[in-house]
Amino acid sequence: MEIGKQIKKYRTEKGLSQEELSEKIFVSRQTISNWENNKNYPDMKSLLLLSSLFNVSLDILIKGDLEEMKEQIKKEDIDKFKRDGKIFEILSILTIISPVPLMKFMGKKYGFVIWIIIFIAAMYYSIKVEKHKKNNNIQTYREILTFLDGKNLDEVQKHQEYGKRPYQKCAIVIGFVLLTIVITIIMAYILL
Repeated sequence: MEIGKQIKKYRTEKGLSQEELSEKIFVSRQTISNWENNKNYPDMKSLLLLSSLFNVSLDILIKGDLEEMKEQIKKEDIDKFKRDGKIFEILSILTIISPVPLMKFMGKKYGFVIWIIIFIAAMYYSIKVEKHKKNNNIQTYREILTFLDGKNLDEVQKHQEYGKRPYQKCAIVIGFVLLTIVITIIMAYILL
């Protein structure tokens, strides 16, 4: 965020006009207007007075609202995780249900090549999803749901979820293997 936007934001939060603010920090109203429109910037003395008046640190005043920036970054991370997760989900389903129909209707050679392309795309997105999970330190189903809601687990909940991680990984692998076997048998029965 630019410093002009910060000054305007905190001035309006305090319910001050440009004129009132200018009187409190000993500059002209036009100077305040120039700062807010980024035509020029406050000197150190004015920054210190603004920081004191708005009751914010110089860091926040100069760099912007760090919490707001963190929330924006977290929202972008959540959106990317959701998008990559949906793409992975679709490609995974295609990987599971498409081999028999592709080979039946496209021939073994072309069907296999198309299936390999789908499989490689699914693996690419699975790696992206795993990177999101690693970067945000989320593994279990509950951690993922909490992350997608934009919330955080408390310390006790975190420790409980850390204990579940190895078991959930095994359950997921076993579940996918069983699902793949069942779908393959059904597809083979239908198409052969």
